[in-house]
Amino acid sequence: MDTMHAELLWQGAVLGFSIAAPVGPIGALAISRTMRDGWAAGLATGLGAASADSVYGAAAAAGLAAVAGPAAAATVWLRWAGGAFLVCYGVRLVAERGRAQVAAPARARGGAFVSAFLLTLANPTTILAFAAMLGSFGAAAAGRGALTLVVGVFLGSMAWWTVLASVVSAAAARLGGRWLPALDWVCGCAVAAFGLHALLRR
Repeated sequence: MDTMHAELLWQGAVLGFSIAAPVGPIGALAISRTMRDGWAAGLATGLGAASADSVYGAAAAAGLAAVAGPAAAATVWLRWAGGAFLVCYGVRLVAERGRAQVAAPARARGGAFVSAFLLTLANPTTILAFAAMLGSFGAAAAGRGALTLVVGVFLGSMAWWTVLASVVSAAAARLGGRWLPALDWVCGCAVAAFGLHALLRR
């Protein structure tokens, strides 16, 4: 790997980490799933979000930002669907706070990945953000350089999700099961609040 691609990979990783770090609905989902289903389920949630970001990033790198136009027409419906899912999940988390999970680990991880992937993909304007990001790097982010940058964003994003899942998993082990109902309540309310915001936003 030459110096230019190594620099783009590093810059993309920094961008990916900083984009993923603010705690939003996916972050709240990752926290709750890590507490209830373990480190792997939390990481699978982050992997789903990072994969969806990579899809839009790759589309932007390929010069397909125009696809955001038709997709944007369905943004309202996608936002409502994602918001309704978050509200239902948050309410369920509060209602079942502290209860043991019955889903098999593999099923929990698979569901965590798919739901996070679809929720993140439900925001087609993400491709515009990636197009702007790639454009800010000028000619260096063209062709292979753009793909290198997108790979860096994915790696940086996954670095954040790994840190988050690891910290939450360690905290859950320290706090013990007696704290799970309270933590479920907090995360459930946060997830539901994000969902209500999506539903009520104009």
